[in-house]
Amino acid sequence: MRRAIVLTCGEPAGIGPELAPKALASGVPFVFLGDPRHLPEGTRWQEVEAPGDEVPEGVLAVLRHDFPAPAVPGRPDPANAQAVADVIARAVALARSGAAGGICTLPINKEALKRGAGFAFPGHTEYLAHLAGDVPVVMMLASTTVEPPCRVVPVTIHIALREVPDALTPEALERAIRITDAALRRDFGIAAPRLAIAGLNPHAGENGVMGDEETHWIAPLLARLRGEGFDLAGPLPADTMFHAPARARYDAALCAYHDQALIPVKTLDFAGGVNVTLGLPFVRTSPDHGTAFDIAGKGVADAASVIAALRMAHDMAGRR
Repeated sequence: MRRAIVLTCGEPAGIGPELAPKALASGVPFVFLGDPRHLPEGTRWQEVEAPGDEVPEGVLAVLRHDFPAPAVPGRPDPANAQAVADVIARAVALARSGAAGGICTLPINKEALKRGAGFAFPGHTEYLAHLAGDVPVVMMLASTTVEPPCRVVPVTIHIALREVPDALTPEALERAIRITDAALRRDFGIAAPRLAIAGLNPHAGENGVMGDEETHWIAPLLARLRGEGFDLAGPLPADTMFHAPARARYDAALCAYHDQALIPVKTLDFAGGVNVTLGLPFVRTSPDHGTAFDIAGKGVADAASVIAALRMAHDMAGRR
């Protein structure tokens, strides 16, 4: 029997708490880790001692983690910031101990964490890598409702665009290729992954006319890795990589920077996109959206992405 997934509460002033009971529609065994006081009024919930403890059908299993303050929708309280980070750390501990099959994280607000708890990480991905022992990881966004699927990995993530050419190094790209290839084999059951590598520049540099990173080092790096047996296409012009016939030719696309990767997947599958951290010693997924303070507490938040994220985490855990 597959172990339950831990669903972390995220920022309680956002839409996370109202998504938790809606996520029961996923059909995936999971437990909500957070303060039950933050759940929407009328939520049927039951406190449990451990992930996987049985509760009646239609009842949300809750691993209680008390927060210092109540949650006011749309207004993050600095008093709760440290507890948000502590919930993530507790979920990681449960996954690493084997008590849980993996974790699915509801959205956090980086500004609120920094102001309230001195949070030193750009986002979930970097914090999870730190909790896992500063292991190398990459972020993948994956569609769940379009065919062929759209899976994208930004090699550089949360940095200013002007910093990308310096941060996009041969070492970073090679690391991302190796982590992505291994994760597709282990967690997605793809025996021989095909990876498409986007160029940094328009038209992939057009033979050095619009930039020379592609000819100077990206193409030679890909040639060397092909010699090791990796199935790599590229460097390719990013603007022709994401229509359906192009996606059919690869299992994941590696992109030079954040928006080059995320715009296609969010355009193709905004509600069904899932954020996956590859390279961790445990399974981690997340819905591909933020805290949505503007609609928090109104009961209108779409649970499609968190349902997709829970199902993906459940499937990944079953392959480990």
